[in-house]
Amino acid sequence: MKKIKVALKLVLVFAFLQAQAQHLTKKVDVLVYGGTPAAITAALQVKQAGKSVVILSPDQHLGGLSSGGLGFTDTGNKAVIGGLAKKFYQDVFDHYSKESSWKWQSRASFGNRGQGTVAMDSAHATMWIFEPHVAERIFDAWVRDHQIDVVRGAYLDRQESAIQKESTSIKSIKTLDGTVYEAKIFIDATYEGDLMALAKVSYTIGREANQTYGEQWNGVQTGVFQHRHHFIAKISPYKCEGDPGSGLVFGVSAEDPGQYGAADQKLQAYCFRMCLTNDARNRKPFVKPVGYDPHHYILLQRLFRAGWDEAFQKFDLVPNHKTDANNHGPFSTDFIGMNYNYPEASYAERKSIIEAHQRYQQGLYYFMANDPAVPIAIRTSMAEWGLAKDEFSDNDNWPFQLYIREARRMIGQYVTTEHNILGKRRVEDPVGMGSYTLDSHNVQRYVTKEGYVQNEGDIGVHVPQPYAISYGSIIPKSDDCTNLLVPVCVSSSHIAFGSIRMEPVFMVLGQSAGVAAVLALEGDHVVQHVDYKLLKKQLLKAGQILEQK
Repeated sequence: MKKIKVALKLVLVFAFLQAQAQHLTKKVDVLVYGGTPAAITAALQVKQAGKSVVILSPDQHLGGLSSGGLGFTDTGNKAVIGGLAKKFYQDVFDHYSKESSWKWQSRASFGNRGQGTVAMDSAHATMWIFEPHVAERIFDAWVRDHQIDVVRGAYLDRQESAIQKESTSIKSIKTLDGTVYEAKIFIDATYEGDLMALAKVSYTIGREANQTYGEQWNGVQTGVFQHRHHFIAKISPYKCEGDPGSGLVFGVSAEDPGQYGAADQKLQAYCFRMCLTNDARNRKPFVKPVGYDPHHYILLQRLFRAGWDEAFQKFDLVPNHKTDANNHGPFSTDFIGMNYNYPEASYAERKSIIEAHQRYQQGLYYFMANDPAVPIAIRTSMAEWGLAKDEFSDNDNWPFQLYIREARRMIGQYVTTEHNILGKRRVEDPVGMGSYTLDSHNVQRYVTKEGYVQNEGDIGVHVPQPYAISYGSIIPKSDDCTNLLVPVCVSSSHIAFGSIRMEPVFMVLGQSAGVAAVLALEGDHVVQHVDYKLLKKQLLKAGQILEQK
């Protein structure tokens, strides 16, 4: 009798363990990692094709930077934005076509200025300027209306044991909560490329030497000043002006910037894109952050004293008396040199880096609005601005997405370079188009041989016409992985990525990755074996623009 009871208990325990295992293992056709716009367009494309898909989003909020403050869209040539990306901007248009959407100002008072385009394009029913919460609502509606499974707060376990591969094929991954996800095709649509890295796909960080791909604008760019984001005035970098023995002020590196054209592993600066408002009804005044140190802004103080007055140059307006405020000038919201470790950092270390950026930027706004060293005209004007009370309500009205301008970049089947961007080299297998300027923000702040402070790394080179992006730039080399697509950390040189890295382009490439994933599913599950003729046919059917008309 006892033996029977013991046996029964063992059966029950086994059944329980089996049930638990089933509970902790989920299977889908396609797994999309990331909460970015590219992740959403990829998943939506897969879902519309009738395949099962899940979005694992580390973030609680969907939409990445598009819902995190970048509402003054970097479009370039909007005519090459098609498919679901265009649908997003059409949904924005529909939203602002309603009188009820203009809560804090009238539609007429807003005007119609955008970046390289009108804000509200009635001819094409698109709008390229929007508030953060509007973008998030659209993305949330997409996944809700199409019943896409989204797991929020799902962080990839980045330990080597958390991924299972057979030869070059990923079989499963595990999240930090212990859940295992099995899929036939995986898409890494994060800004960081964590899944790509875990799968041991080849990648790089930082700037290649110019000689690597025969480029001009890639490596260290000392003495090259494309924008007005460098020090024109002769500003001392020392705590006591002119005295090297007094030490360097905060944020200035003592290291040599490197030889012109040389490679390094440094990154262009990050910042938060800021949704500010000057509407008193919706304004939350800037407050002194914990850990505030006015000495962090000495260089800005000296700039003001030298006559610099462009503090509000990039307070680009979005609807309802709000801004998408971006970096501008030699000293602004870009936290230069403070992000180098971010791509490979642990989650805890990344959190610390993000918090440091937030503290710096909050302190910057407080300093400009309150410090007696700031000219009274600028101080008074800055005090009229503040955080928007109706944005980022669960994050103390601060953006939840740091602008990760660049992290890891895949070294895939095809590497896009400035030669592609500048029209000197064509591709035969386009999956989308870009058109924005070759754009890199400053990488480092150093001391010149003459003893003055200077920034390095800012590049802005005109792109003559839209260019095609190769399918090979969103897939790994076949020896690395055969069932992964990477539409954000694409295979490109640093400076080429400076043009590609725009949210509309990421949305385009995300959808194209979704189309390719479906074709791979219907074939042998190898993304490198997808027939491009068939892929092109499906991309065009999905509304993608593959050549300039």
